[in-house]
Amino acid sequence: MTQETAIAAKRKLNPWLKLALELGPLLLFFVINSKYGIFAATGVLMAGVVLTLAVSWAITRHLPAMPVVTAVLVLVFGSLTYFLHDETFIKLKVTILYTLFGAGLIGALYFGKLLLPIVFDMAIHIDDAGWRKLTIRWGLFFFALAGLNEVLRRILTTDDWVNFKVFGILPLTLVFALSQAPLIMRHEIRPEDEDSEAHF
Repeated sequence: MTQETAIAAKRKLNPWLKLALELGPLLLFFVINSKYGIFAATGVLMAGVVLTLAVSWAITRHLPAMPVVTAVLVLVFGSLTYFLHDETFIKLKVTILYTLFGAGLIGALYFGKLLLPIVFDMAIHIDDAGWRKLTIRWGLFFFALAGLNEVLRRILTTDDWVNFKVFGILPLTLVFALSQAPLIMRHEIRPEDEDSEAHF
């Protein structure tokens, strides 16, 4: 193991800390909204995403693309929501975020680029055909989330929309991610496969 590899290994986030950093701002958003309303909750969400990025950077000296893009959109649309006193912007942020992810993944694939490992900071080993299939599926899933948010933000009350954002999107994403396990297993590159290719 090289010195650089050893340093990188030490700087991996603890899985529980990573989960706390991902869920913390959302849970605070839910709690503050229930007590003080959407505008106070938006301010707390903005502060929360900045804090989580700072903690992640302090520990790993690395920031995955997805949290960075999410944080930028939260800050932009959160500021519009807070200062213009219009909750439409923070609701619209979800649509724009997932549309950008979907378009970015599928658009890059069209030009022969695989962004999915970068977006998710993934450490799985599958062949290029598997990555292409997984990229298309995730891209379409993100478009579906964007469309679902567009419908629900128009018909739900603000409190119900917050419930969907906090307790709906995450379970949907988790179920979808787990449903991709068979594809990942079919296209997984095992160490013995790499060894056989190296000796061919």
